[in-house]
Amino acid sequence: MSPAVEVLVRTVAVLAAFLVLPLLVGQTEHKVMAHMQGRLGPMYAGGFHGWAQLVADGVKFAQKEDVTPAAADRPVFRLAPAVGLVPYLVALAAVPLSPGLVGADAPASAVLVLAATAVGILGTLMAGWASANKYSLLGAMRAAAQLLSYELPLVLAVASVCLAAGSLSLTAIAGAWSPWWLLWQLPGAFVFLVAAVAELQRPPFDMPVADSELVFGAYTEYTGLRFAFFLLAEYAGIVLMSLLFAVLYLGGWKGPLSGDLGWLWTLLKGFVVSVLVIWMRVAWPRLREDQLQRLAWLGLVPLALLQLALTGVWVVATA
Repeated sequence: MSPAVEVLVRTVAVLAAFLVLPLLVGQTEHKVMAHMQGRLGPMYAGGFHGWAQLVADGVKFAQKEDVTPAAADRPVFRLAPAVGLVPYLVALAAVPLSPGLVGADAPASAVLVLAATAVGILGTLMAGWASANKYSLLGAMRAAAQLLSYELPLVLAVASVCLAAGSLSLTAIAGAWSPWWLLWQLPGAFVFLVAAVAELQRPPFDMPVADSELVFGAYTEYTGLRFAFFLLAEYAGIVLMSLLFAVLYLGGWKGPLSGDLGWLWTLLKGFVVSVLVIWMRVAWPRLREDQLQRLAWLGLVPLALLQLALTGVWVVATA
């Protein structure tokens, strides 16, 4: 296969995964929440087990009018959904499903993924500022404060795994993984999972989009497909963080009888983590803003620093 054809195939594969996997996570959320809350609608609407509910939602978004507020900064307002969505596509391209199955195997792919996900908050800030709506601006500022608080523990947790593996490459990290890491890196895994959910503004960390307080925050003025793009970005973020967690802390493609089906193990592990993220939405109430900041700076940051120090001691001692 020529280099040009290989690049084309990898690009198409990443785009297909980016379009399909978030939709599957969204459908799973409908079903998991319906079972946990005893909601009949999502279980029976649209055929067997409500399979067409997601299709109906997509048609509904496509049919809605695309409204831009008169006082809005129109170019920024219209560009914001793409800025919020595209960074997750870039990051997903660097996450390996198996040693030879990765969109872009960058030498420092862990840094690339963290940098790309951090850019996504710019879309929320652009949406809140350009909407000319005080509720939207307040939601955007809350989102920025939340990102700044939880980016640090997230980076520290990933740094611990990179230090343990001796590499910034996600492929090398998964290759160096052993079952012992399930216990040894458990504090870092906990920090990563909580910080990832907070960065995605998912419950119980959804203060920036609080319906009862901010009327969906930075996205108040968005309708139709532009609003759907922000929802797609949220589910794409769940897919990305779940697969990244599987690669960093669960061994990625390593499993019994993996062989050529290692990519399937990565997807299955990522799916389990996605269900856990969905379960957190149902099981935990929303935190207050002060509780969110206290958890980040007095809970997760010290725990992540402790994990990093323990990893450093172990690396030096076994060198």
